[in-house]
Amino acid sequence: MKKLLIGNDHAGTELKKEIISYLNNKYEVINMGTNTNESVDYPDIIHPLCEKFIKEKFEIGIIICGSGNGVSMVANKYNNIRAALSWNKELASLGRQHNDANILALPARFITKKEAIEILDVFLSTEFEGGRHKRRVDKIAVK
Repeated sequence: MKKLLIGNDHAGTELKKEIISYLNNKYEVINMGTNTNESVDYPDIIHPLCEKFIKEKFEIGIIICGSGNGVSMVANKYNNIRAALSWNKELASLGRQHNDANILALPARFITKKEAIEILDVFLSTEFEGGRHKRRVDKIAVK
């Protein structure tokens, strides 16, 4: 079974629980986020998640906070991590097709659980197109 990392701050706890339940029997989900609604600092969760992602060569991850901005900003500091902030299916699809995104960033306070699952399905089922997009993706990492 394919492994997937998931991490969240307090704003994403309920959405994360829904996603983990949905992914049951489809992925082995490793939960690195908080499990309560008590305030936490998202960098304290996302940095270890990204380090594990890189070290253990994960292919896919999900990160969640209130807006999705904070977690994606942290994740995108890491070379070879391309987090796509997606609040609809089209952005999730384009993040995978054009940017070879390997982490989905979700804004828990701006989408419903149903929308999040639909976005996740698109993200997980969409392939990178390569071609001219590969040339661009190859230029993202800081050398």
